[in-house]
Amino acid sequence: MYRTILKGVLLVSICVTTYNQAYSQTTPAKPPAAVVAGIPVNYDEAKVGTYTLPDVLTLSNGKKVTDKQTWMSQRRPEIVKLFEEYQFGEMPPKPAGLSFNVFDKGTPVFNGEVIRKQVTVYFTKDTSDHKMDILIYLPAKTTKPVPLVLLLSFSPNSSMAVDDAGVKKGFQWDKNGKKTPAGKATLGRLGKEDIERFTANGYAIATIYYGDIEPDFKLGYKYGIRGYYLKPGQTVPADNEWGAISAWAWGLSRAMDYLEIDKQIDAKRVALQGISRLAKTVLWTGAHDTRFKMVIESCAGEGGGALSRRNFGENIAHMTDTSRYYYQFAPNWHKYANDFNASPVDAHMLVALIAPRPLLMQTGTTDLWSDPHGEFLAAVAAQPVYNLFGLQGPGNAQWPQGGDASLAYNPLGYYMHIGGHGTIPSDWDIYLNYVKKYL
Repeated sequence: MYRTILKGVLLVSICVTTYNQAYSQTTPAKPPAAVVAGIPVNYDEAKVGTYTLPDVLTLSNGKKVTDKQTWMSQRRPEIVKLFEEYQFGEMPPKPAGLSFNVFDKGTPVFNGEVIRKQVTVYFTKDTSDHKMDILIYLPAKTTKPVPLVLLLSFSPNSSMAVDDAGVKKGFQWDKNGKKTPAGKATLGRLGKEDIERFTANGYAIATIYYGDIEPDFKLGYKYGIRGYYLKPGQTVPADNEWGAISAWAWGLSRAMDYLEIDKQIDAKRVALQGISRLAKTVLWTGAHDTRFKMVIESCAGEGGGALSRRNFGENIAHMTDTSRYYYQFAPNWHKYANDFNASPVDAHMLVALIAPRPLLMQTGTTDLWSDPHGEFLAAVAAQPVYNLFGLQGPGNAQWPQGGDASLAYNPLGYYMHIGGHGTIPSDWDIYLNYVKKYL
């Protein structure tokens, strides 16, 4: 077993900065809450305590994994099933009624340098409901399929693409569970310069509004794809069935189903990117669906990239409290709210499931709620799996300071910007360089 004893005091650089540029998606630093949902929050490294992580390279029968073949054929499937059963929930396979409508087959935009394409993915035979739109921008001057960076976004496509009036006007869900016309982007945006950042380098970039798949509130399953799959007589998902994160991940896999038939896209070179709960989503998507070549997650935190057994910042109890985000996970995960160590899974196992594909974990110095140190330690604990493939991760390196990109460009990369929760413009320079190196 991999035993970790953590002591000492976490030293962070406090930087309170508000970013208003494109892709500026951080939350300004503020005094951390001492209590959330009636549950105390620990921000003291000295009080993290001791914990034992499940050994990522030990099979359920007790045998050690010593080669990549055994990892891929035995241990990896075991871990996927554990996450399905106990954290994210099982999801259905590709639906028989899946279909696609390319309603914008290729419109030149931005002085003809970029081609815009728009696609509706219908999840069911009844095309009136349960569907999502994919907005794709491609480099105009290309004669072969191009790799693609796919963003799962908090805002409708027409809100994200601020410099393109030709994007289909969508809708968004408000906090009261009502559909409203798409307004200003909630977090970030895609301007002309942001799109051309990728297309000028030979990459396509695409975005999907997560609310198209399922709305993000407690009863969202009634309106989203999970409600469609409820069995006769069933009113809520079962304890081991999919939460909202698995629903969003399922939707991303349906996007991949489309990308595999789009002759302009190299479907074997598709990267996923998401922030916060959508970073958890892209991690789980990449872990579950190996068709995705790369994952870039921003501040995935508890339930994503940060170790759950490490009682620092948000923990399982906070996240699965019924007043907060229990609906995003399989109900089974709430069972570990009072005993984090009893969970059969932890973040290092989720990180390891991406191997041997490239994974960049990006955090922020002031985002203590998401535990940036816990994400680094998850990468360290997942390193043995990348070692099986001869690939580098953080290794024995010390936790880097904010702005230090020395560990960012490993196949298992880690980078912590100076700032808070989400991304800042300079992160996208890191992302693009990472994409250039591995995609």
